Amino acid sequence: MTGPTRCLGVALPFGCYGALVIAGTLSSAAALGAAGEAAYPSRPVRLVVPFAPGGTPDIQARLIADPLRDRLGTPVVVDNRPGANGIIGMEIVARAPADGYTLIIATVGNWAVHPHLSKLPYDVLKDFAPVIHVATSPGVLVVSPSLGITSVKEFIAAVRESPGKFNYGSAGIGGFGHVCAELFAVMTQTKLTHVPYKSTVTAMTEVATGQIQVLFNSTVQTIPHIRSGRLRGLATTGAVRAAVLPELPTIAEAGVPGYENSTWSAIGAPARTPPAIVRRLHAEIVRILERPDVQERYSAAGSTITASKPEEMHAILKSELVKYGKLVKEAGIRTETAP
Repeated sequence: MTGPTRCLGVALPFGCYGALVIAGTLSSAAALGAAGEAAYPSRPVRLVVPFAPGGTPDIQARLIADPLRDRLGTPVVVDNRPGANGIIGMEIVARAPADGYTLIIATVGNWAVHPHLSKLPYDVLKDFAPVIHVATSPGVLVVSPSLGITSVKEFIAAVRESPGKFNYGSAGIGGFGHVCAELFAVMTQTKLTHVPYKSTVTAMTEVATGQIQVLFNSTVQTIPHIRSGRLRGLATTGAVRAAVLPELPTIAEAGVPGYENSTWSAIGAPARTPPAIVRRLHAEIVRILERPDVQERYSAAGSTITASKPEEMHAILKSELVKYGKLVKEAGIRTETAP
């Protein structure tokens, strides 16, 4: 049996040729890995919106998708997947391949409220990789102009005078509008009847025509209808007055001390999506959110861009899960009515 061959002064058991083959194989593998990472994306990226077109998540998705297409050099398709209050769309992404080609933009209801209402087919902390916490925005309490009500105090008095008569719409159980209304009812000791719709667009139409009386909704969607007179704004839901609706007091200012609730949106990917891809997506979306034209459109809709890092979004999500778990319990939102 002969000893190891010495190649370039190093003892190698497979000889110089074998060493070159191994080195070449390792080099090729490294090159393929680098090429594969550099090649992302090589096909269209899907941004799932778990609601019908026209809602706040859809509007924000489209503000991001077009410029993201230009930055990634590949189509970014907004894919509306409504149903079950957003749960269908969330599950689609949770079960998608973890390759960076399927993302979701969802709201506080999807991320932090629904887990307290029913057993979900996914875990928001375990089945998603946070990409970016996009923005926050207050809501606005609006009523049908036909009611003749012009203030929160008048509204509370009317509801107390006719308990159960006032119906409010929302995009579904556990959504922002639902939580806002139930919190309001608890804090004012009033009774409002919930009428869930497939979208807030439909709910706004029903309020405008007087089919239902009340709606708590995001400023993004509601401002144009307040400006046109189709809806009457009474107050906003944030801790301070909304810059886009300075004429409206906060609900706390208007007679419900301590009331505050704001919505937010965030983008996630399936869990185990490669960190390099998550970082790439985060960086590109941050650059989009830094554009003056994008900032102007968010600001005009009453939203404040947060652009939080993935680890910051994870921390926000954990905190909001605790907050809304407590709120769901205190507001008495019934789990048996959840999908």
